Amino acid sequence: MSTEQYQILFSGQILDGFDEQEVKASLQELFRTTEARIERLFLPTATPVIRSNLSHEEAVIYHQKLTRAGADVRIGAQPANAGKAAVEPEAAETTPPPSSPDVEPAQPDDGDRRRAGLEFTGRGGEYFGIWIVNILLTILTLGIYSAWATVRNKQYFYGNTQLDGASFQYLASPITILIGRLIALAAVIAYVAAVNLVPEAALAFVVVFLFATPWIMIRSLRFNAINSAYRNIRFDFQGRYGQAFMVSFVWPILNLVCLLLLTPLVLKKTHQFIADNSRYGTTAFELRATTKAYYRFFGMALLMVFGFGAAAFALVQVGQEILATVVGVVGYIALIGYFMAGITNLFLSSTILAEHQLESELSPGQMVWIYASNVVLVVLTLGLFTPWAKVRMARYRANCTALWIAGDLDHFAAAEHNRTSAVGQELGDAFDVAFSAV
Repeated sequence: MSTEQYQILFSGQILDGFDEQEVKASLQELFRTTEARIERLFLPTATPVIRSNLSHEEAVIYHQKLTRAGADVRIGAQPANAGKAAVEPEAAETTPPPSSPDVEPAQPDDGDRRRAGLEFTGRGGEYFGIWIVNILLTILTLGIYSAWATVRNKQYFYGNTQLDGASFQYLASPITILIGRLIALAAVIAYVAAVNLVPEAALAFVVVFLFATPWIMIRSLRFNAINSAYRNIRFDFQGRYGQAFMVSFVWPILNLVCLLLLTPLVLKKTHQFIADNSRYGTTAFELRATTKAYYRFFGMALLMVFGFGAAAFALVQVGQEILATVVGVVGYIALIGYFMAGITNLFLSSTILAEHQLESELSPGQMVWIYASNVVLVVLTLGLFTPWAKVRMARYRANCTALWIAGDLDHFAAAEHNRTSAVGQELGDAFDVAFSAV
């Protein structure tokens, strides 16, 4: 069997009929790398090799994929002393897989990287004991114990979530959370009093709160990050007020002005804000998804809506109202599953940490089944199935999430020991300000 290896060569030229900017965008999405790295491929001084160490079959598949993107590439025999390819190793993990040219860019070569899947080891019966005690003590203490209940719950789920043989840690202090909640409660009381006593003051309170919302979001995200750790290295979040203001107000308002046509872009900006400002120790995460990927995601959702809607309408026209209703319900459930799984997959699978690549492969059908069956069982058991429902969902999400590790995870440097107040998080809870990537 031949052991000769091949390279994909690119001199910066594009095929006739393609626009250069579109080709660059396609290559950026294909390799899931930065715009700057793609721009360097088109420089006259750029290294012509963009993929190496390929069998002839693999080279043909890469050639087909890149040609469809509009890049004028060719296959060349790889010299014995060949150097690194131009887009390796940072983007090599997301190039097209040898097995099929029609699927999304592939995972890293096994020789350079390894896949470490998340594992959730918790059990419903075990968590039930924690859950029921938390409820009883929270009632008996008139809510004061809720801070300790929050910490116990998170410590259980963090501690039972493992990656590459090590568990995550939740390090928040219940006292800190309790103080934050008391401050949040005082703010709520002040607002209610203002509404009933001085309407003008209530309006001013609302204006102040709106401008405080970005700060609350940042504090909430940072509190959760700084109190989460893996291998004794804390996470962090370093978002700025201006960035939070853009994603919480400016982009949504522009989206309304544009009749919701910017919805995919708004979601990307939100994901970018969270990912690019997150840290593991001193190392930053990075979102590498393109805007095109987000518009394609929402485009598929629109096709689902139009498809099921057209089928239901056609059935109504022929007098099949009951069947049309069934089609409509099925379409609605399918759409929910598509978003529940798809947004998480899009965000996580486009996020990297240094040279390590996250992966999420949630199934829309499985997500809907677990969620729907959990709801039914919780209702039938008057809420007692809740611990099993939470464990069941946590286990499925973990089983579908992985990290492609380049080398090992021992090289991360722990960030300076930072502490932050829980006030931001608890104000967010008190005023129902939700802000998350998925």
